[in-house]
Amino acid sequence: MTWNPYYRGDGVVREDTRLPDPPPWRTFPRTSGADVFQPPEGLVDAVNAALALRRPLLVTGSPGTGKSTVIEQVAVELALGPVLRWHVTSRSTLADALYHYDALGRIHAHRLQQEKARAGETDTGTDDIAAFMSLGPLGTALLPSDRPRALLIDEIDKADLDLPGDLLDVLERGVFRIEELRREGQEVAHLRMSGEDAKYPVRGGLVQCTEFPFIVMTSNGEQELPAPFLRRCLRYTMPRPTAALVREVVRGHLQLDVPGSGPLADLVDDFVRRVGDGEHVAIDQLLSTLHLLDGAQKPEAAERGALIGLLMKNLSGA
Repeated sequence: MTWNPYYRGDGVVREDTRLPDPPPWRTFPRTSGADVFQPPEGLVDAVNAALALRRPLLVTGSPGTGKSTVIEQVAVELALGPVLRWHVTSRSTLADALYHYDALGRIHAHRLQQEKARAGETDTGTDDIAAFMSLGPLGTALLPSDRPRALLIDEIDKADLDLPGDLLDVLERGVFRIEELRREGQEVAHLRMSGEDAKYPVRGGLVQCTEFPFIVMTSNGEQELPAPFLRRCLRYTMPRPTAALVREVVRGHLQLDVPGSGPLADLVDDFVRRVGDGEHVAIDQLLSTLHLLDGAQKPEAAERGALIGLLMKNLSGA
């Protein structure tokens, strides 16, 4: 069978073309990878220490090593609820993660109220400041709770240089104040929580956690983080994968037992060798390649090399 079962590049319309089932990790709505994640040696101890000490866990490693999946498995096993997520970029600020205030939206709503009043119309809108506010992932994680919430701060090393320092006070005291509510003297404001339709009554503009959240921060090691910040974290570095661990990951994700020899075994061994040599290749690249090579539409031998080259490119290259 040739590797052109879907798009063929000949301009012919084929309305009866059916795409195959997607890989398990590309089905939507997305499902957690907690049931197939294989924690490497030492990670369980690091997680338990972070839980016991109420400290954030900083997990460093190459892309695709499962750093962000750690918290999903912990949240499932300890029934911590849905994982709150803050994906950090160079433009991220602490305020973004705590809460959002749509000041322009409130000004616009106020002007509409005035226009309707001048026109003699009945206005059913609101000028309640809480209607224009919502809590961010970090702000939601710090809400009072009987059990800690789970928060993923993804790719903290991509942050502006000031962000880790700005986080220090919040991580130490577990408290922040919403100044807009304080200035308006609003005693209770019901604010929407991150990722949920539910609202939480914030009193006096002050949010003080009662159970420090379980926080996992991931880093690809692209930027050195300041020492005062690192001192407040427990740190764990994902080890380079072994052939045995990769085979377990493949079995969990694809229900595929890689034989001891043959083309699939060679692909696994080559992946482990490349990672060991310092190349940036991710486990999800390998999983995608194995999914296609062993799938229903298997490419012929002549096409396998081109397909492997397409999917297994070094991530640090162009």
